[in-house]
Amino acid sequence: MAHQGKSSTILMADDDADDCLLVKEAFRENQLLNDIRFVKDGEELMSYLHRRGAYADCAHSPRPAIILLDLNMPRKDGREALREIKSDPFLKTIPVVILTTSKEQEDIHLCYESGASSFITKPVSFEELLEVVQLIEKYWFSIVELPPEQDSAPTAMAITNVEAGKSEA
Repeated sequence: MAHQGKSSTILMADDDADDCLLVKEAFRENQLLNDIRFVKDGEELMSYLHRRGAYADCAHSPRPAIILLDLNMPRKDGREALREIKSDPFLKTIPVVILTTSKEQEDIHLCYESGASSFITKPVSFEELLEVVQLIEKYWFSIVELPPEQDSAPTAMAITNVEAGKSEA
């Protein structure tokens, strides 16, 4: 129960502004301590996680303790983003909770096969959303032990040097 009483960052990737607003309101109404941040698609999610562009400053884009990921988004959908996250040595330890409208068995199977930690179908009512948010908070931040948070993502220079067989000084 290492995270109890500590504010950890939750990163939600969802292109539906109304869903993001409802989740934010559910966190506020439940009086939860977590810092929740939002990105609108898989491309923006990967930019955040790799600290590119607007997310280059780690003070403004802290490593998330968990990711809430919608599947159906423009540019890069959640399925593709999940595969990228779980194939990246730096990112693969971040739990990814699928939070989507899909109930398709194919999606459920594919997400777990790709490394998703949980698959949750978005609730229909706000009352149900309040309960889901409360359960996510309790499970991920009070019950399970998460890996230690790393303060920084490898920079583009460090990645280039590693790929070239060099070490960064």
